[in-house]
Amino acid sequence: MRSRTRFKLVLAAALFTMPLPFMASARAQGCAPVAAIAPSHLVEAGKLQLAINPTLPPQQFVDSKGELQGLNVELGNDIAKRLCLQMSFVRMDFPPMIPALQAGRFDGIHTGMFWTEERSKILFLVPYALQSISITVPANSSLKLADPDDLAGKTVVIEVNTYQERWLKGLSDDLVKRGKAAINVRGFTTATEAMTALRAGQADAAALLDYMAVDMTRRGVVKTELFRLGGAPSAMAFRDRSVAEAVAKALTAARDDGSYGKLFDRFGLTQLPADQPFAIRGTGPG
Repeated sequence: MRSRTRFKLVLAAALFTMPLPFMASARAQGCAPVAAIAPSHLVEAGKLQLAINPTLPPQQFVDSKGELQGLNVELGNDIAKRLCLQMSFVRMDFPPMIPALQAGRFDGIHTGMFWTEERSKILFLVPYALQSISITVPANSSLKLADPDDLAGKTVVIEVNTYQERWLKGLSDDLVKRGKAAINVRGFTTATEAMTALRAGQADAAALLDYMAVDMTRRGVVKTELFRLGGAPSAMAFRDRSVAEAVAKALTAARDDGSYGKLFDRFGLTQLPADQPFAIRGTGPG
């Protein structure tokens, strides 16, 4: 009996002093992933590294303690858990994300990026939500907009390299063809900078994703004049097909057990329609 007790004490002491990576590996052995990813397909074995631009509340933002919060953060953590991987977010602005992903700095992009035909040919894109555009004005603005044509001749701020920018420039080109004034589109590196410019009186309006407009209108920062313009799926992007396929399976599992729907309902974002499976959309690179 004493020898057994002594063995248990020695084992407990060994576990207490065991290196953290070994303990993490031991925990991982007890996890059954919904889809296995070979370590060679990840930038770092055992870890899912995703780039995120935390300037878009409530989808992704940094709280007063400097911690990441929002739907994309919670969804990313859930996906990693289902794949038995450690989640690691890489904070950075959106413009350099795609080149950095292609260079192998991280495994994927999870920042509410819109799906486009061009991107689907250079990355493995997995749509996971639907997004559209709202046009907002400062809370004290007297500007009234009945339809998108009323933006002719107005200055509108946007975050560069986004669906909002392409949609707005397309609208501006169409207005010019119809003999109306062009829209003065002013781009900023982040949505936060664009909103700062709007509130400083440097623009008439801002083109935002719907969920951002809803959040900022609720907080009294802006007024939403036009809602649900355009529209396209937002997607996660990956450099490796097997990682993208595994993430799609994790999303499917989350939809099947109801956690995906509950998360989107809690944050007020639009789910990918139930008749659309989570899968790579597009050819992908090569």
